[in-house]
Amino acid sequence: MYTVFLAGGIASGKSSVARELERRGAWRIDLDQVSRAVLEPGSDCLPEIADAFGDDLLDPQTGELDRGLLAARAFADPASCALLEKIEMPHIKRMLVRMLEGEGCCLTAPVVCVVEVPLLDRVEDMLDLADEVVCVTCPVEVRRERAIGRGMDGADFDRRVANQPAEEYLRAHADTVLDNSGAPERLATALDAWWAERESSGWGKARG
Repeated sequence: MYTVFLAGGIASGKSSVARELERRGAWRIDLDQVSRAVLEPGSDCLPEIADAFGDDLLDPQTGELDRGLLAARAFADPASCALLEKIEMPHIKRMLVRMLEGEGCCLTAPVVCVVEVPLLDRVEDMLDLADEVVCVTCPVEVRRERAIGRGMDGADFDRRVANQPAEEYLRAHADTVLDNSGAPERLATALDAWWAERESSGWGKARG
């Protein structure tokens, strides 16, 4: 299985690329969904969350996490936000490894797996799991305009961008860069060419 780590900032078009790869037959893993899964009742992560942020976060009957209350406490200040990430990330990474090495992929045996990575710098120590790192890039001012056009508040966009890796970081860690600063057709053409090249080479490993 050829594993692609797909990264890109907010409103870069990363999810559109992931959906297109899925349409072509790739198995798609969204790390945002994995991060939600590790907070499901009965997970190993929840007791650590409760210890750090309060036992009242968990429903005593169902074990369900009050995600809104956790967000209010964890995002109240940078130190709390960093603590939440420190607790969650090992669980997210372990679940991703299980998915790639056994749970899910072995059942369908896909040729390609695309892992949507919202924050590439948080999983830099896992890049050896990828056969290729693909980054979708677009100038921040274009992304901001697109996000606002979809209904996002401009200040919210700015806050999110401030917590994401810079485009220079993404380019430095990418094996392939897909430029999405122009029309959607241009990105589609670049993706067609990328897919055709990988397919013709038998999905050989791109990373050294």
